[in-house]
Amino acid sequence: MHRLIGRLSRLMAVAGGLVLCLLILLTCASVIGRMLNTFLHGRVEAIAPEFSAWALGLGIGPIYGDFEIVEAGVAFAIFAFMPLCQYSNGHAFVDIFTSKLSGRANRMLAMIIEIIFASVLILIAVQLFDGMISKRRFGETTFLLQFPVWWSYAASLFAAVVAALVGVYMAVLRMRECIAGESLWAEGSGIRS
Repeated sequence: MHRLIGRLSRLMAVAGGLVLCLLILLTCASVIGRMLNTFLHGRVEAIAPEFSAWALGLGIGPIYGDFEIVEAGVAFAIFAFMPLCQYSNGHAFVDIFTSKLSGRANRMLAMIIEIIFASVLILIAVQLFDGMISKRRFGETTFLLQFPVWWSYAASLFAAVVAALVGVYMAVLRMRECIAGESLWAEGSGIRS
């Protein structure tokens, strides 16, 4: 089971990374298009108005609705990275006080934290589902591109559900550690046999 959860977490992170890379390319293309549009309207138009009009007629400029695509894509990417962060225990934490605690106390604290994380991830997934249903029911669309807002919610919901599943898995693992009285999770390398 732990291998499946690990693969699923990595697959989601790769999907989030690919989406993020595409969003970076989209943003760069839009910024370059905006700069070229300004340049063609300014200096080139003063020197060669026919060329400027021809180039602008090709549609050189920012990508229409780029911020709407970036908004939807970043939301998905954030949720897509959460399963791997949860699986690899990659959340930021300060262990100034916990480093002085016993192994049993640290395992108990890790279990409580994982249960809270799993609960919050489940709550986020439920709220995304409710939001998606609401956006779909009312037919809400984005302002410029007019694509249905619920599509963005659905993509984020899929990633959030995977994050919740990983969170529940990790909470169960931490409970098993408390019952067994030893750490079953070797940080960064997976579960010990």
